Amino acid sequence: MSKSVSEKTKSIHAGMTVLDVVSKYRQTEAVFRQYDQQAGACICCVALFEPIKDVAAKYGLDLEGLLADLESSINLG
Repeated sequence: MSKSVSEKTKSIHAGMTVLDVVSKYRQTEAVFRQYDQQAGACICCVALFEPIKDVAAKYGLDLEGLLADLESSINLG
């Protein structure tokens, strides 16, 4: 099954680790910090090596919303 055009143009996907994302797109660190309160933990501190999909599941975060916010942060400039 082929991916849709929108999936192909996404720079960040759920299988990427927090470290992958932050190291490639430094501005995403601010997005993760925004989700810290909802997660009840510093995501960059305790989940740096975990895939985003696992972080969302572990902390009860909206995966699609998180991915959209991360993607938006890298497309702003």
